[in-house]
Amino acid sequence: MSRKFFVCGNWKMNGDKASLGELMKTLNSAKVDPSVEVVCGSPAVYLDFVRSTLDAKFGVAAQNCYKVAKGAFTGEISPAMIKDCGAHWVILGHSERRHVFGESDELIGKKTAHVLENGLRVVACVGEKLEEREAGITEKVVFAQTKFFADNVKDWSKVVLAYEPVWAIGTGRTAPPQQAQEVHEKLREWLRANVSEAVGDSVRIIYGGSVTGGTCKELGGQKDIDGFLVGGASLKPEFIDIINAKQ
Repeated sequence: MSRKFFVCGNWKMNGDKASLGELMKTLNSAKVDPSVEVVCGSPAVYLDFVRSTLDAKFGVAAQNCYKVAKGAFTGEISPAMIKDCGAHWVILGHSERRHVFGESDELIGKKTAHVLENGLRVVACVGEKLEEREAGITEKVVFAQTKFFADNVKDWSKVVLAYEPVWAIGTGRTAPPQQAQEVHEKLREWLRANVSEAVGDSVRIIYGGSVTGGTCKELGGQKDIDGFLVGGASLKPEFIDIINAKQ
């Protein structure tokens, strides 16, 4: 089954109108592979600005949201607000949300259900910490995280699964392509066994963790790696090289 390559840039808490405006000007004028789906994850305060500035061929994602539609939740944003800004994706379960802000698997699952019920799409993040990999429990950790997503997803065509080994995020360390492929393959097997054969075959599983213009081609050539979740490099011109990794 052919799965459309998917590249999501996660800008995290970076940029201002001037620098992001320049970045978007570069993206809008770049020659990018038309067969690749590209989404940019904007800080919440710039969602409107990014959607109105970025070419329509690029999608826009919020980097997080809450599990209910509205209410006394100071500082949070809802799927309805995200849609109102013209964005159609939300990144959920990112390791920084899990390990810096203490979000639980249960909360991430509830957010996922609410986001999907409101017609948005999800980049669902899973990944192990260094001590978990060294303890040999990578599969146990990522399968458990994936189960909380699976329990809250009815339509997997609206979800992209992102495997991000926590020890490789922002560290300059990238999982060797064969090591990343191995986890992607195991995740696909888990989906086949625990969701359905069709979902296991069709869902896109992307890799994140210090992806750069130098590492993207070999990673993108792996059988079960269907794209990338890109951090720091998505704020640089090399993001275009990463989008075009399959060419």
